[in-house]
Amino acid sequence: MASPSPSPSASSPTRPQGAPALLADIGGTNVRFALIASEGQWGEERVYPIAHFPGPGEAAEAYLAEVLLPGDPRPDKGAFCVACPVLGDDVALTNHEAWSFSIERLGARLGLSPLRVVNDFVAQALAVPALPPNHRVLLWEGASLAGSPIGVIGPGTGLGVAVLAPDGAGGHIVLPGEGGHVSLAPMTPREDALIATARERLGHVSAERFLSGPGLQTLAATIRIQDGLPPREETPGDIMTEGLAGTCPVRAETVSLFFAMLGTVAGNLALSIGAMGGIYLMGGIVPRVPDALAASAFVERVQAKGRFRAYMERIPLVLGTHPYPAFLGLAHLLGKA
Repeated sequence: MASPSPSPSASSPTRPQGAPALLADIGGTNVRFALIASEGQWGEERVYPIAHFPGPGEAAEAYLAEVLLPGDPRPDKGAFCVACPVLGDDVALTNHEAWSFSIERLGARLGLSPLRVVNDFVAQALAVPALPPNHRVLLWEGASLAGSPIGVIGPGTGLGVAVLAPDGAGGHIVLPGEGGHVSLAPMTPREDALIATARERLGHVSAERFLSGPGLQTLAATIRIQDGLPPREETPGDIMTEGLAGTCPVRAETVSLFFAMLGTVAGNLALSIGAMGGIYLMGGIVPRVPDALAASAFVERVQAKGRFRAYMERIPLVLGTHPYPAFLGLAHLLGKA
């Protein structure tokens, strides 16, 4: 097994004391773990490729074996988020079906009582009110209305969507959903043609088909098919890096369309929920390229809603850049925020 990737632990300069809780952010590519103490500080963050383990139980045991010292208490409760719907005890990752598990049996195996498991964008949405100012990049100021819905959206291995709805007492509750699988709407003749080409291969073309890490690959491949160019093996990182550098016309167009189409989908979300509290961009891709996102057509496409442009211009657009937003949300879920 490859070594895990330790990451900066700015959130927690000290090791959690006492019986900690176990946090896990289970995505379609990686799983991130941390331990959180009763006073709300977390530490010992690690990142592992999920393909290196048959399931979350084995990954969690490997993590605990690495970070716990002799005599350390094991975690006695946990909060996990997963990149898939959570509709009951049985969970299966949308983009890595091998990681199917029972919440009850996993909690018993790891000695976690309770073990809370929620959708990954529930955790991301819960993190929004707790984002420090230095981890908020304002893309558009707008004029937010207190007590209004907030939309949360972000591409990673998939496209996550959630809503923070007013609770009537000055706060919000999270409404999970699968908005990444809405039908992708074109805004230009070029997008019409690309979606039609993708539809011939994929059937339904959801937003996630283009607006995710694998979506970058699908979008680039579709451009090549549409333009009669030979296929090319490429990773999402290759596409983003070379696309931003402008050294490959196909990759440059891919990245430009990625930002633009993300704006259209985010704008549709804003209209659907009346997001006068703002739209927050999260996920594993756009926080890494804030300057490129700000310089792109994203904001224009969010607001390009015809007669409702003035309405859309009131909606703040914010990029969250915290390195562990899911842990912020999971800490809140455990009551340790």
